[in-house]
Formats: sequence, C-alpha cells, structure tokens
Amino acid sequence: MISPIVSVSRAGPPPGTPSLVDALEGGAVLMFPDLDFPLSRFEERFVERPFADGKAKNVNIRGPEATLRGAAGTPEEQEALRQVLIRYRRFAETLLAEHLPAYAGKVSFAGTSYRPFEVDQRKLSWRRDDTRLHVDAFPSNPIGEKRILRIFRNINPNGQPRHWRVGEDFPSMAQKFLPRLPGYSPLSARILALLKITKARRSEYDHLMLHLHDALKQDMAYQETAPQADVHFSPGQTWVTFSDLVMHGAMGGQYMLEQTAYLAVADQARPERSPQRLLAQALGRPLR
Repeated sequence: MISPIVSVSRAGPPPGTPSLVDALEGGAVLMFPDLDFPLSRFEERFVERPFADGKAKNVNIRGPEATLRGAAGTPEEQEALRQVLIRYRRFAETLLAEHLPAYAGKVSFAGTSYRPFEVDQRKLSWRRDDTRLHVDAFPSNPIGEKRILRIFRNINPNGQPRHWRVGEDFPSMAQKFLPRLPGYSPLSARILALLKITKARRSEYDHLMLHLHDALKQDMAYQETAPQADVHFSPGQTWVTFSDLVMHGAMGGQYMLEQTAYLAVADQARPERSPQRLLAQALGRPLR
C-alpha cells in the first residue's frame, strides 16, 4: 500500500473519517490546504531570492534562543527572517494543538528551517540525493525511542508546487531490506559516542534506520520499480507526516518552511505502529 494523502480542511475531516492521529500513525501524510501564514511586504523579499549564505542547504533556528544559522542579508533582514521562523514554529505548535490534541504537551520542537533553494537535482552522491525514496534517520543524532514528526509549508510566490513522491508502507519495505542489513554492535555504538562522532549512543533502532536509509537510496532498481506515487503540494498548503515512517523523495520546488518535532514512542496513541516496534516485530524480538 502506498502512503495515503489525507486532506484536512479548516472545517476538519468529513464525518466517519478515521481520526487524524490514527491516519498519521498509520503512515499517512496530512495535507492542510487553507491554513493562513501571511508574509508582510518586507518579508516577501525572502521568497524573491534566497537569503542564505550558501554554506548549507537550509537556513535554520535552533534552541530556546532561536539563533539564526546560515542566513545572508543585512542585520535587519536577518532579524526579520529569524522572526519569520519563530512565527512558523508557533504556527506548527498551533496546528498540532488544534488538529492533533492527543499529542498536546508531548511533542518537543527542534529546528525550524527556511529552504529557499530549488530541490537539488545535481548528480550528488547517492547518500545525499534526497530525490531518492528514503526514510529519515540522523547519522550523528541518535533518537532511540523518539519519532520524527515534520511540518512543511510551501511558500513559493509563483505557483510552483513542491513535488514529492511517496512510497509503499513501512512494513512492506522493511521486509525486503532487513535481511540485507549488517548486524548491530553495541561496542561500536559506545565507541562512536565516546569519540563524540554521535551525540549519544546509537540504539539498534538507530543502526537499522541508518542502514535502511542507505540501502533504499543505493538500490536504483527499487527506486524505479517500487510502488510509489507523485504528490504536488501547492503554494499555501501545509503537510505533516512522520518522516521516519513514510518513504518520501523531494523531486522539485523552491521556497519552503519546515519544522522538525519529536514524539516519544510511548506517547503515541498506538506505539505498536512506530517503526521501532514494526522493526522489532519483523525481527521477532525486542530491539537492543
């Protein structure tokens, strides 16, 4: 089954529709077509040209101080861009509180980013090529018993959609790729943490997800023939998904805002639907 796109209007889903939490935890992408996030006349310059220093793909804020990283422009422009990102973080918090109240008080918010560049279609290394179907995993930042929840918004001023493709359900993909993955070494995980190559010790889950990410991107036959669908998110649309569960590839588009958040597996409505528990089920034992 290909990950479904569930449209959620301001009035909410039609009667009889499964709850949004149920859809999200089941591998759906929730798409909100009519939520407001206006830019002021001054702020519109941020969608007229990229205000980025070019050293990284994205501009972002992190931490309680909301320190801006990777931006270009005058001090006034950089502060205005920083305020856009702070406002977008509040927008994401409000969206979750209103539409996914079961997660209220349980979600922690991480980086907020401004993505002003065209989706990179250069011939990058296969590992860095985000046009290939993949699930999200962080090499230096193990997450263990947390989920990766992301809130995206297309802010393109010229009608250009954000073009994604989404893949098959996580259990079907894992069944194909798990037998290929190398075994987990707790000793290696401890050494990486001691050397500060990783911010914490990688769990077996982190190990498997990193290798799934790489195996998926490296397998061009799978990329071309796996069940998948094209999705176009129009300017003004916002979409939310667990990016560690939903296979996705970014194929095109320019100017987007993104908020990353974390939710503990234990705080899900149905923890058994997390990739942590699905991988354990596939292996027939708890993960280490």
